[in-house]
Amino acid sequence: MSEVLVSAISEAVGLRREARLTAGELPLWLARLHGSLPIGDHVKFTLSGTLPVPLDEVLKGGGFEMANGVLVRLETLPDIVSDDMRLLVCGLNPSPHAAESGIAFSRPGNRFWPAALQSGLVTIDRDPQRALVGHGVGFTDLVKRTTSRANELAVTEYRTGIARLERLTAWLKPTTIIMVGLTGWRAATKSDATAGWQNRSLGGRPVYLMPNTSELNAHETLDTLAAHLGAAQAAPPLIDLAS
Repeated sequence: MSEVLVSAISEAVGLRREARLTAGELPLWLARLHGSLPIGDHVKFTLSGTLPVPLDEVLKGGGFEMANGVLVRLETLPDIVSDDMRLLVCGLNPSPHAAESGIAFSRPGNRFWPAALQSGLVTIDRDPQRALVGHGVGFTDLVKRTTSRANELAVTEYRTGIARLERLTAWLKPTTIIMVGLTGWRAATKSDATAGWQNRSLGGRPVYLMPNTSELNAHETLDTLAAHLGAAQAAPPLIDLAS
């Protein structure tokens, strides 16, 4: 397994981090760096070694953009992912509350975490890093741009996001992908898709589509959302997957 050497230095905030990592450990290292910096802060970044995916895409997933060796911390959620995930949970895009807290689905009223606890997906509330390390449950977003409402996103953003997710899952190979929210999947893949196992895979991995966990989705209850998360943890049926 290939290794990379990474460093991030900011004299302004007295930050200096260096590490030798496998490629699959880099996203979580970036997520922790993201959480230690204020929005808009700059750090000098270096990486030695090769990655199986483009570096700029890994940095984007980590919540950064880079120019001339300098990383800028963006207002978004970083991917909490690794190469030993059991499940990868993908939301539509970060809300301002989630981006500020660093926790996916953390906006008051969102029922993801209560449903995740009820279904046995996780055992600790609102702790995505513990979910990854302790339960093999990772987190990403279809679109990295932060908005107050999902209807502010364009169809092209969803389609670009699906392409990024395809490459991410082909690299990290989670057992299953859980797509939270029908809107993005329908916009990017199949307009009449319904909740449940999908006939299309991403990166060769099966996809379970479930309703949005937002409190605005009055059609779903905590029990029905927990049932979807429970179903997604089961082995997928034998279906004809189109990649």
